[in-house]
Amino acid sequence: MNLKLSDPVTKLPYVGETYANRLKRLGIKTVRDLLYHFPFRYQDFSQVKKIRDLFAYDETAISGRVIKVEVVRAKTGKLLTKAVIADETGAVEVIWFNQPYLAKTIKEGREIHLAGKVESFGGRLTFVSPEFELIKEGKALVHTQGLVPIYPETGGVSSKWLRTRIKDILRAIPLENPEFEFLPDEILQNERFPRWGEALNTIHFPPKEEKAQEAKRRFAFEELFLLNLRSLERRKSWQTRRLTQKIAVSENKEKIEQFINNLPFKLTEAQQRVVTEVLEDFSKPTPMNRLLEGDVGSGKTVVAAITAYACFLSGAKTILMAPTEILADQHFQTLKSLLEPQGIKIALHTGSKKPDKCTADYDLWVGTHALFYKQGSFEKVGLVVIDEQHRFGVIQRGKLVKKTQSTPHVLTLTATPIPRSLALTTYGDLDLSVLDELPPGRKRIKTFAVPEGKREAGYHWIHKRIKMGDQAFIICPLIEESEKETMQQVKAATTEYEKLKNKVFPDLSLGLLHGKLKSKDKDEVIRKFRDGKHQILVSTPVVEVGIDIPNATIMVIEAAERFGLASLHQLRGRVGRSDKESYCFLFTEKASGDAYRRLKALESTASGFELAELDLKLRGPGELYGTKQHGLLELKVADLFDTKLLKTARDYAFKMMGKKLTPRLQQELRRFATSSVEPN
Repeated sequence: MNLKLSDPVTKLPYVGETYANRLKRLGIKTVRDLLYHFPFRYQDFSQVKKIRDLFAYDETAISGRVIKVEVVRAKTGKLLTKAVIADETGAVEVIWFNQPYLAKTIKEGREIHLAGKVESFGGRLTFVSPEFELIKEGKALVHTQGLVPIYPETGGVSSKWLRTRIKDILRAIPLENPEFEFLPDEILQNERFPRWGEALNTIHFPPKEEKAQEAKRRFAFEELFLLNLRSLERRKSWQTRRLTQKIAVSENKEKIEQFINNLPFKLTEAQQRVVTEVLEDFSKPTPMNRLLEGDVGSGKTVVAAITAYACFLSGAKTILMAPTEILADQHFQTLKSLLEPQGIKIALHTGSKKPDKCTADYDLWVGTHALFYKQGSFEKVGLVVIDEQHRFGVIQRGKLVKKTQSTPHVLTLTATPIPRSLALTTYGDLDLSVLDELPPGRKRIKTFAVPEGKREAGYHWIHKRIKMGDQAFIICPLIEESEKETMQQVKAATTEYEKLKNKVFPDLSLGLLHGKLKSKDKDEVIRKFRDGKHQILVSTPVVEVGIDIPNATIMVIEAAERFGLASLHQLRGRVGRSDKESYCFLFTEKASGDAYRRLKALESTASGFELAELDLKLRGPGELYGTKQHGLLELKVADLFDTKLLKTARDYAFKMMGKKLTPRLQQELRRFATSSVEPN
């Protein structure tokens, strides 16, 4: 079999279009992808027992001869394949359900090796549906002996099937060829890593656990090293750019200070610090590329307004892109109130709303991805602001910058606090600013995890508060892990809305909001809620960002255990937008266990940064937002809490930046840059 790593999986024996489509669900398209589909655990069948030493509920392996095999029909109608296996110490019965064809393979007199769980039926020991392999001279056992790899699976693709295909590849490709290795010799020697081919063989079929861990450490380092190297390359590339639209900060310093002093509120120290950092970036010859992290309600939009004003004073335009129409409209209203009195003309450009005038008539554009498709290009753009940046891919962000036909400053915002280890690794090409302080007067949101038994009491309390003039959000759960809202989610929200409207709060006015509503209908629902005509807003998690209703003081989240802590914190941040006392109720069917403990952590922790660290520890970076969304890090092996390995990888990446990379390392870096592992 002549195979290349870049070959599609259909080049493998027994892999046609059906299996290729199944493998796609696991992110596997090429031979290399399949080799990098690593086991998440191993079943230890290292010890082969004698039949006399077996006991009930033992998980083990035996070797023997087939004494008897037959297919019988059970009372339930199921077909059973029954066999008796014997060695020199005794015999044991084996049963397989609904697999009558096995009788053609497992024939009397054949030598067999099997591994699985021993059950007890009527006092008789029986193997139930074990893995088996017929012993053939010169053929190694793959599924029933030693440390047997167990892989992430999908419908129609079992670990056994994956083991067989991976074993075929390992036999067909000369992995010991030094040309496959891309890590520099210095790293391999200093860190005592196994070479690439050896590590691949070992991680899939380890002779012992320690060797598997050594291989795993090599691949974890590999991921972190490439990630950091790519990040540093992007930073270096960005620093070679030159601005096309200068922002004169020192000349306009007094006007900027006057604008800040005339704001209807005093900036926090954190806001002042970040504004200074951005204005200093404006004074440099290279364009800014800065990530602004700010907890919910920390005042990121105000920072964007001040920087847009600084651009306006220099005759430069600003573009702000948000991921949803709701959030774009929210930014538009806020920026309009702050900047229009200064003579700044602002346009809103979304899928459903377009400005009347031509591009040149506006100083600030606010919009969604619809900005990509606006006719013509933007001229004299000095600043691009991208909000909730993890929701836009690198290509989308690049597309927007390209639309400006210039090299502007770029400020990206996120309301989701990112743990420092994750930020350094994922966004190492960006400078980092943090708003770690809330405006004065904001009260802490009182948060409670509510088990099923206390639901009715919770509803009663909410009803009483609403009668006193408060308003509430009720968020329906995610049905499945998806970035886009599904019809299932919409249906769940609609069903919940009908139940609440007709049975729980029949005397109150309820509104329903979800992503499938037309834009004008969404606006109408939000307007009625803002004006107090709706007392309760039932919604999908579409409200996670962007809706600012100061009178809303109660947040109810159904099936809260399905969300990540960071996502719950985002939702919680939709209330507490005024000086009123606010509450968040986390309804859950869990009253114990890890999921419940995570929710209890929200009761005592108000800091999004602390919660993000905890969420990373508990759920991993790919689930930081409760759903696996584009832009997040999905590492196959590396653990971002392995700070020692993380630092080692980063240090070597820094070292390599001053050297000429080998063609093989450059090739691997290019592949990595287009893979799903690299963050958007």
